[in-house]
Amino acid sequence: MLEQAQNIIIEKLKELQAKIASNIEASGKSASGRTAKSMYVEPTDNGAALKTSQGNIMFQTLETGRKAGKIPYNFRAIIQQWIIDKGISISPIPYIRKPSENWQPKYSPQERGELSLAGAIAHKIKTEGTKLFRDGGRADIYSNEIPNTVAEIKKAIFPILKAEVLKTIKINQ
Repeated sequence: MLEQAQNIIIEKLKELQAKIASNIEASGKSASGRTAKSMYVEPTDNGAALKTSQGNIMFQTLETGRKAGKIPYNFRAIIQQWIIDKGISISPIPYIRKPSENWQPKYSPQERGELSLAGAIAHKIKTEGTKLFRDGGRADIYSNEIPNTVAEIKKAIFPILKAEVLKTIKINQ
């Protein structure tokens, strides 16, 4: 009977996973879709858990944004990939110097434009945080969905657990 309760929990968490993925897409926060794809439901000894392979802190930034401060070593490259994934239009930055035997450009003009914009965005986030963080965050990605899912799980498994407990209690008659 407890297996039945675990199956209900897994089913409800998969529904939650789908709702969160839909909310990410609807919010316009999805660039590559990797965050939504990183979620998975993992059975545990006591039920199941909805997890993300990107880590809870990274996932949390969907609603809270990122505060100013320390950034990862490769943050500019991360932002550059975000620019590409989002399809943000940038202006190429051509070289003034002409290529020669002694010097060849390391980046294309397009990459120079991406790196320039990525560097500016990374600096802004490092010094001020993201706009979402500065605006106070949001609660429409996962925060509103979790209490509803918990209530649904409680409602669905309570009769099962109640019956299991009553079976184990010996009533003196």
